[in-house]
Amino acid sequence: MTETLTDVDVAFFRENGYLLPGRRLLPEDRLSHLELIFNEHLRDKGDKLSDELDTPHYRDERLLDHLLSDEVLDWVEPLIGPDIALWSSHFISKDPFTGRATPWHEDSAFWEGRFDDYDNIVTIWLALEAGSYKENGCMRVIPGSHLNGGFSDGYRPTDMTEQTFHAELAGVDESKAVYFELKRGEFSMHDGRIVHGARANTSATRRTGYTMRYFPSSVKMRDVPQNEGWKIWLARGADRAGNDYANV
Repeated sequence: MTETLTDVDVAFFRENGYLLPGRRLLPEDRLSHLELIFNEHLRDKGDKLSDELDTPHYRDERLLDHLLSDEVLDWVEPLIGPDIALWSSHFISKDPFTGRATPWHEDSAFWEGRFDDYDNIVTIWLALEAGSYKENGCMRVIPGSHLNGGFSDGYRPTDMTEQTFHAELAGVDESKAVYFELKRGEFSMHDGRIVHGARANTSATRRTGYTMRYFPSSVKMRDVPQNEGWKIWLARGADRAGNDYANV
């Protein structure tokens, strides 16, 4: 076993919807390899913006070596159990001075109808390169907001020249926000239902992260149009819901 969460960590996550372990996720050689892959994808992104590099593991199987590794899954298992499915991954890079803000939102609000349960979807956010700080637009969350169920009312349209999503949750009390300041190689964990966002990058330093998202294999991914073409992997353990996996 690699490092993992304590009972105290799990209790904190259940209550607050997030965790900042204060540890490095990967050894240096694997972290450097991941940064190399990111920069290749950034170089080859074409017309995409640098914050739009979604599901890169579909196109690059090297990423599965990280996404399905014990170093990662041993952190996830205490939160969702031994039977784990990989839902998605995403390179998120906010360029210096021009990196768009991420509006307040719940991830689950954009997944409505795609699963039969949303209680235990967990995202790891890994800081690459220079790290993630207030100055370059680090992620921030509203503690405990995941307990509201993940489908809040009050979304309003955004200007996507300035925001990364088309809708923003209005009326969020920003005074309650916790900022996820992470050094290179450190990571955060958050519940898919928590209210979170990020300010724009107004600094001279690029902010780069890699998200890795998992759910229990007991959760069924529904046969709906939104899931057409979506690929999931059985990361650990056994299938418990009759899902179709890319690696089984």
